Amino acid sequence: MQEVISPMIETQFEKDVRQGLTDFPKYLSSKYFYDKKGDALFQKIMHMPEYYLTDCEFDIFSQNKSEIAEKFASGGQPFKLIELGAGDGKKTKILLRHFLEKKLDFTYQPIDISSNVLEGLENSLREEIPEVKVIPKQGTYFEALREITDANGVRKIIMFLGSNIGNLLHNQAILFLKDVQALMNKNDLLFIGCDLKKNPKTILDAYNDPNGITEAFNKNVLIRINNELGGNFDLDTFIHWEVYDPETGTAKSYLVSKIDQEVKIEALELKVQFKAWETIHTEISQKYDDSTVHWLAQQSGLEICDQFTDSEQLYKNYVLRRK
Repeated sequence: MQEVISPMIETQFEKDVRQGLTDFPKYLSSKYFYDKKGDALFQKIMHMPEYYLTDCEFDIFSQNKSEIAEKFASGGQPFKLIELGAGDGKKTKILLRHFLEKKLDFTYQPIDISSNVLEGLENSLREEIPEVKVIPKQGTYFEALREITDANGVRKIIMFLGSNIGNLLHNQAILFLKDVQALMNKNDLLFIGCDLKKNPKTILDAYNDPNGITEAFNKNVLIRINNELGGNFDLDTFIHWEVYDPETGTAKSYLVSKIDQEVKIEALELKVQFKAWETIHTEISQKYDDSTVHWLAQQSGLEICDQFTDSEQLYKNYVLRRK
C-alpha cells in the first residue's frame, strides 16, 4: 500500500509573511516584532525619554487611582480585571496595589501575545504583589476576546492600554470595539488608552528615536524571518522610516530597501524582488481627539462615561460602557 504524504500546512506566521511580501504595496504585521528579543527592545522603547506614552499613562494612574477604583468597583461589587496586551504591567501595578489597599474583590487576567512577557509579568507580580489573584492568558487580542466568558456573572473590566487601539485603522478599530461590546454585559466597562494629537515632532521623535531602538524593533521582524523561515534579509540594506499626517492623526512605520535586491525565504520557497526605495509597511499608530473617540464609540455601540488625562494633556484614558 502506497504511503500518502500530507502536504505541510503553513503556520500563520508563514501565511502572513507570504501574503504581505507578495502583495503591493508590501507589508508585514507589527505583531511579529515580538519574540524574546523584540520584547526586550519594546521594554527599552517604553523607557526612552522620547516615548512619552508610558509616562503619561503612569501619571494618569498615579493621580487618579482612587477615582478609577471607585469606577471599577461600583457599589463594592467584585470584578475581573482583563488586560489586553499586558506587557510588563508597570502601570497596571499602580492600580493593583491600590485595589488591594482598598480591599477590593478582584481577579487580574493579563493577556499578551508573548508567553515570555506573561511569564515575566507573573513572576514579577509573585515577587512584588503576591496577594493579587492572577490568571494569565497567552494569545492575540482577538483570540482572547473570543474566549472571554461571562465569568459566572462577575463584572468585567476590560483594559486596553498603551494606545494599542492605535495599531488599528478606524474601520478595524470599530470592528474590534464591536467584538468587545458584544462580550460586555450591562455593568461591564472598557478602559481604553488613546494617544492624542499633538505637536507632530513630538510624535515623530517617539517612533524614530536617535539611538535606533525603534529601528531595531521594526527590523526584528526581518530577523525572525531569517531565523525561523530561512530568509536572507540583509538588514543593512533597509532603513527605518517614520511619517506622520497631522490631518488624519496617522503615524506609519516603514522599512525601505536602499537597493534593487532579491530576498529568498527557504521555508516558503519564495523569492521576493525589491526595487530601490521600495517599502514594507510595518506599523500604524493612530492619534486621536475627543470627537474621533466619541465617533468610534458611537459606531461600536458604546458610549463614554468618564475620561482621565495626564497633567500635560498629551494622552487620555476613556471609560466606555454599552449604550
